[in-house]
Amino acid sequence: MSKPNFNNLKVIYVNCTLKKSPQTSHTETLMEVSKRIMEKEKVSIDTIRLIDHQVPPGVYPDMTEHNWEKDEWPALFERIIKADILIVGTPIWLGEKSSVAQKLIERLYAMSGKTNDKGQYLFYGKVGGCVITGNEDGVKHCAMGILYSLQHIGYSIPPQADCGWIGPVGPGPSYGDTKWKDEQISPPVGFESDFTNRNTTFMTYNLLHLAAMLKANDGYTNYGNSRKEWEDGSRWEFDNPEYR
Repeated sequence: MSKPNFNNLKVIYVNCTLKKSPQTSHTETLMEVSKRIMEKEKVSIDTIRLIDHQVPPGVYPDMTEHNWEKDEWPALFERIIKADILIVGTPIWLGEKSSVAQKLIERLYAMSGKTNDKGQYLFYGKVGGCVITGNEDGVKHCAMGILYSLQHIGYSIPPQADCGWIGPVGPGPSYGDTKWKDEQISPPVGFESDFTNRNTTFMTYNLLHLAAMLKANDGYTNYGNSRKEWEDGSRWEFDNPEYR
């Protein structure tokens, strides 16, 4: 089996924990498993903990134009759009992704009307995945919403583009904890889960494979999917007499 070369790729991890730095983020702990693979594959890595930045809610590119005093989103977005791969990390609260993750999706959506130099929507040719952690069920539910949203705005989603870890129902240690109440835990919680380790590895490589294929082919051809061409009158094989 030949070993692919991924060293021309760039990934950005956006951690949507509710904890500001320097508090420990269990989601970050699982994201580190994927990051270590990326590092060994010599992928360029960037990381954002969104809650550490002043990013207001909204669906516009710059919320200072809509009565907010400060918005760091435009600068953060410049880092996100430079990456070939976006990995969204979130804890589960009340069975849902965090409010910070929802805000990230809304702010990404605010940029989705922009186009690339082919006239396609801006995120065409980019690849997306997600990392989920929690103490009760909801990994697949949260991944479903995140991955749908990413593909809707133009990200490409490979097979098995999510991974996660779930602890026992009810209060208890979270992923990566080494101490719970008065008990020392060894190895750290979740580290021994072959299911989580396998899925995190598969997700990471599936994202890399798809990103490498898209980059090698300059993304998607714009035949049939260019908004600019549509607005200029191209309809390709579309033909509806009622539309003429």
